[in-house]
Amino acid sequence: MSTTVETARSSVIVAIDGPSGTGKSSTSKAVAAALGLSYLDTGAQYRAITWWMLTNGVDVSDPEQIATAAAKPVIVSGTDPSAPTITVDGVDASGPIRTQEVTSKVSAVSAVPEVRTLITGLQRSIAAAATGGIVVEGRDIGTTVLPDADLKIFLTASPEARAARRSGEVKGSDLTATREALIKRDAADSGRKTSPLAKADDAVEVDTTELTLQQVIECVVTLVEGKRVAA
Repeated sequence: MSTTVETARSSVIVAIDGPSGTGKSSTSKAVAAALGLSYLDTGAQYRAITWWMLTNGVDVSDPEQIATAAAKPVIVSGTDPSAPTITVDGVDASGPIRTQEVTSKVSAVSAVPEVRTLITGLQRSIAAAATGGIVVEGRDIGTTVLPDADLKIFLTASPEARAARRSGEVKGSDLTATREALIKRDAADSGRKTSPLAKADDAVEVDTTELTLQQVIECVVTLVEGKRVAA
């Protein structure tokens, strides 16, 4: 088989969407690593711009202030699935963007249309530059960012399962409070006017409630390999 055909088959763009706690990040990174694809965590980009605004005195309860400041920070995402990175104005932001303060404010910032337009453009440019193929995870990838992705997957899980997973990631967290926070974020992300969290019509839905992470990874790898063969 010619190298050209092999390259065409491997250059697959995979969109993985779904709410928090469904195993999206772990699955996406593992699938990308297993198949030799690049990886992009789009949620980290929204967290990064939120963190920048919080540390630079922007009132994140004021959409006008958010819109005015949106273009100021320079966000750079590394796409190696084994060691994904994110910097803001040259500063490593991988730790700071995971704080509870950022988590509680990111939905408000990401709902502002000017923010979504800028970050969506950044995401599309990264995907276009990934000549070997890429796994892009987020909430609006299959519907808005990359509507022509070769494969779209929507991960789901029960609120209880998602809360248990998220609580396990954060030491000392309260399960009930975590569940309520997840449901609140779902409502905010699904209800926003600009690029809401939604399942694309042509996405494959995978319910991860009763599955181990390894089972989810194997399921998605199989779907991607099937898409490659069909290409």
